[in-house]
Amino acid sequence: MIKYIPVSLLFICCFVFGGIMFKTMTPPRCESLMQDDNIFVLTGDERRIPYALKKLNELQYGNLYIIGAGAKNITEREHVNIESQSKSTYQNSLAIKRIVEQQNINRIVIITTEDHMNRALYLLRDELPNTDIVACPASLTGMPTPARVKRWALEYIKYIVTMFGIKES
Repeated sequence: MIKYIPVSLLFICCFVFGGIMFKTMTPPRCESLMQDDNIFVLTGDERRIPYALKKLNELQYGNLYIIGAGAKNITEREHVNIESQSKSTYQNSLAIKRIVEQQNINRIVIITTEDHMNRALYLLRDELPNTDIVACPASLTGMPTPARVKRWALEYIKYIVTMFGIKES
Protein backbone atom coordinates (compact mmCIF):
# COMPACT_ATOMS: atom_id res chain seq x y z
CA MET A 1 0.00 0.00 0.00
CA ILE A 2 1.22 3.48 -0.84
CA LYS A 3 1.90 5.45 2.33
CA TYR A 4 2.68 8.75 0.66
CA ILE A 5 2.76 10.36 -2.73
CA PRO A 6 6.00 12.12 -3.62
CA VAL A 7 5.53 15.88 -3.79
CA SER A 8 7.03 16.01 -7.28
CA LEU A 9 4.47 13.49 -8.59
CA LEU A 10 1.65 15.45 -6.98
CA PHE A 11 3.00 18.66 -8.53
CA ILE A 12 3.24 17.07 -11.99
CA CYS A 13 -0.31 15.69 -11.74
CA CYS A 14 -1.67 19.09 -10.68
CA PHE A 15 0.22 20.80 -13.50
CA VAL A 16 -1.09 18.36 -16.13
CA PHE A 17 -4.67 18.50 -14.80
CA GLY A 18 -4.46 22.31 -14.72
CA GLY A 19 -3.21 22.34 -18.31
CA ILE A 20 -6.18 20.27 -19.39
CA MET A 21 -8.53 22.65 -17.58
CA PHE A 22 -6.75 25.64 -19.16
CA LYS A 23 -7.32 24.20 -22.63
CA THR A 24 -10.99 23.39 -21.97
CA MET A 25 -11.64 26.90 -20.52
CA THR A 26 -10.79 28.48 -23.86
CA PRO A 27 -13.84 29.61 -25.84
CA PRO A 28 -14.05 27.23 -28.83
CA ARG A 29 -15.32 29.79 -31.34
CA CYS A 30 -16.17 33.42 -31.78
CA GLU A 31 -19.23 34.50 -29.85
CA SER A 32 -22.04 36.41 -31.57
CA LEU A 33 -21.05 39.83 -32.79
CA MET A 34 -23.26 42.90 -32.96
CA GLN A 35 -23.24 45.15 -36.04
CA ASP A 36 -21.67 48.05 -34.10
CA ASP A 37 -19.08 46.13 -32.09
CA ASN A 38 -15.62 47.46 -31.37
CA ILE A 39 -13.07 44.76 -32.17
CA PHE A 40 -9.67 44.80 -30.49
CA VAL A 41 -7.07 42.49 -32.01
CA LEU A 42 -3.85 41.78 -30.14
CA THR A 43 -0.89 41.54 -32.51
CA GLY A 44 1.77 38.87 -32.26
CA ASP A 45 0.64 36.09 -34.57
CA GLU A 46 0.12 36.38 -38.32
CA ARG A 47 -3.37 34.79 -38.04
CA ARG A 48 -4.87 37.49 -35.86
CA ILE A 49 -5.05 40.62 -38.04
CA PRO A 50 -6.45 38.92 -41.19
CA TYR A 51 -9.03 37.17 -39.00
CA ALA A 52 -9.95 40.49 -37.35
CA LEU A 53 -10.31 42.22 -40.73
CA LYS A 54 -12.61 39.40 -41.86
CA LYS A 55 -14.74 39.87 -38.73
CA LEU A 56 -14.82 43.65 -39.26
CA ASN A 57 -16.11 43.12 -42.80
CA GLU A 58 -19.06 41.19 -41.33
CA LEU A 59 -20.10 44.24 -39.29
CA GLN A 60 -22.11 47.14 -40.61
CA TYR A 61 -20.93 49.87 -38.22
CA GLY A 62 -18.03 48.29 -36.32
CA ASN A 63 -14.55 49.55 -35.57
CA LEU A 64 -11.28 47.67 -35.41
CA TYR A 65 -8.43 48.55 -33.09
CA ILE A 66 -5.11 46.85 -33.82
CA ILE A 67 -3.24 46.80 -30.52
CA GLY A 68 0.48 46.18 -30.08
CA ALA A 69 3.90 46.58 -31.57
CA GLY A 70 3.30 43.82 -34.12
CA ALA A 71 1.13 46.00 -36.39
CA LYS A 72 3.76 46.26 -39.10
CA ASN A 73 2.88 47.08 -42.70
CA ILE A 74 -0.72 47.85 -41.79
CA THR A 75 -2.13 51.05 -43.18
CA GLU A 76 -4.93 52.81 -41.41
CA ARG A 77 -8.24 52.86 -43.21
CA GLU A 78 -11.77 53.82 -42.30
CA HIS A 79 -12.88 52.11 -39.08
CA VAL A 80 -9.36 50.75 -38.44
CA ASN A 81 -7.22 52.30 -35.70
CA ILE A 82 -3.67 51.30 -34.79
CA GLU A 83 -1.99 51.46 -31.39
CA SER A 84 1.63 50.36 -31.77
CA GLN A 85 3.26 51.31 -28.48
CA SER A 86 2.31 48.35 -26.26
CA LYS A 87 4.72 45.43 -26.36
CA SER A 88 3.18 42.83 -24.04
CA THR A 89 -0.24 41.40 -23.30
CA TYR A 90 -0.41 43.44 -20.10
CA GLN A 91 0.52 46.64 -21.95
CA ASN A 92 -2.11 45.72 -24.57
CA SER A 93 -4.73 45.51 -21.81
CA LEU A 94 -3.72 48.96 -20.51
CA ALA A 95 -3.90 50.42 -24.04
CA ILE A 96 -7.35 48.90 -24.53
CA LYS A 97 -8.46 50.28 -21.18
CA ARG A 98 -7.37 53.80 -22.22
CA ILE A 99 -9.31 53.55 -25.49
CA VAL A 100 -12.40 52.09 -23.84
CA GLU A 101 -12.44 54.83 -21.20
CA GLN A 102 -11.76 57.65 -23.70
CA GLN A 103 -14.46 56.44 -26.10
CA ASN A 104 -16.90 55.37 -23.35
CA ILE A 105 -17.22 51.85 -24.83
CA ASN A 106 -19.32 49.33 -22.87
CA ARG A 107 -18.72 46.19 -24.97
CA ILE A 108 -15.58 44.98 -26.72
CA VAL A 109 -14.65 41.99 -28.84
CA ILE A 110 -11.19 40.54 -28.26
CA ILE A 111 -9.39 38.69 -31.03
CA THR A 112 -6.24 36.78 -30.29
CA THR A 113 -5.18 33.20 -30.94
CA GLU A 114 -6.94 30.49 -29.00
CA ASP A 115 -3.85 29.61 -26.94
CA HIS A 116 -3.49 33.25 -25.84
CA MET A 117 -7.16 33.97 -25.15
CA ASN A 118 -7.40 32.92 -21.49
CA ARG A 119 -4.54 35.13 -20.34
CA ALA A 120 -5.71 38.07 -22.45
CA LEU A 121 -9.23 37.77 -20.99
CA TYR A 122 -7.86 37.46 -17.46
CA LEU A 123 -5.85 40.67 -17.80
CA LEU A 124 -8.63 42.58 -19.56
CA ARG A 125 -11.30 41.59 -17.05
CA ASP A 126 -8.98 42.76 -14.28
CA GLU A 127 -8.52 46.16 -15.99
CA LEU A 128 -12.11 46.52 -17.27
CA PRO A 129 -14.41 44.85 -14.72
CA ASN A 130 -17.50 46.77 -15.88
CA THR A 131 -17.02 46.17 -19.61
CA ASP A 132 -18.70 43.34 -21.50
CA ILE A 133 -15.83 41.41 -23.11
CA VAL A 134 -16.61 39.03 -25.97
CA ALA A 135 -14.03 36.39 -26.89
CA CYS A 136 -13.33 35.72 -30.55
CA PRO A 137 -10.37 33.31 -30.80
CA ALA A 138 -8.37 32.87 -33.99
CA SER A 139 -7.74 29.18 -34.56
CA LEU A 140 -4.31 27.58 -34.72
CA THR A 141 -5.57 25.19 -37.40
CA GLY A 142 -2.86 24.15 -39.82
CA MET A 143 -0.06 24.44 -37.28
CA PRO A 144 1.91 21.21 -36.66
CA THR A 145 0.87 19.46 -33.45
CA PRO A 146 4.26 19.76 -31.65
CA ALA A 147 4.31 23.52 -32.27
CA ARG A 148 0.73 23.87 -31.00
CA VAL A 149 1.49 21.86 -27.85
CA LYS A 150 4.55 24.04 -27.20
CA ARG A 151 2.50 27.25 -27.64
CA TRP A 152 -0.29 26.00 -25.36
CA ALA A 153 2.23 24.96 -22.68
CA LEU A 154 4.00 28.33 -22.81
CA GLU A 155 0.72 30.24 -22.56
CA TYR A 156 -0.41 28.02 -19.68
CA ILE A 157 2.79 28.80 -17.77
CA LYS A 158 2.36 32.53 -18.49
CA TYR A 159 -1.25 32.30 -17.30
CA ILE A 160 -0.15 30.74 -14.00
CA VAL A 161 2.52 33.42 -13.55
CA THR A 162 -0.09 36.12 -14.29
CA MET A 163 -2.46 34.66 -11.69
CA PHE A 164 0.34 35.10 -9.13
CA GLY A 165 0.37 38.82 -9.91
CA ILE A 166 3.27 39.00 -12.35
CA LYS A 167 1.52 40.70 -15.26
CA GLU A 168 4.54 41.50 -17.44
CA SER A 169 5.37 37.93 -18.38
